[in-house]
Amino acid sequence: MKLILAVLVLVLLVETQAQWYRYPGQAVRGSQDMLRAYQDMRKANWKNSDKYFHARGNYDAAKRGPGGKWAARVISDAREAVQGLSRRGNSDAAADQAANRWGRNGGDPNRYRPKGLPKKY
Repeated sequence: MKLILAVLVLVLLVETQAQWYRYPGQAVRGSQDMLRAYQDMRKANWKNSDKYFHARGNYDAAKRGPGGKWAARVISDAREAVQGLSRRGNSDAAADQAANRWGRNGGDPNRYRPKGLPKKY
């Protein structure tokens, strides 16, 4: 009986921690999602599209799993910190962070989509 109970507890413990090995891959792919959103933003060069691409990058990265969500948070916070230090774009840092959180928490990035932005984005 004790052996069965010990095996059951061990199985439950292993199952709850079984996904730890996926975290680094999720983080890498989430970072790639963030990079793709940044490259699309630069390529689109569309007025008032910044918040949309912030939300989209975070949304795509967070869909990868906990590792992707972590990568999105770290990259977003670092980007805003660098902009704050350079005093460039500091006025809308709070709005950027709101868009970041919105996307990271599963909100639809199209909430921030500007009118006329091509469908390929």
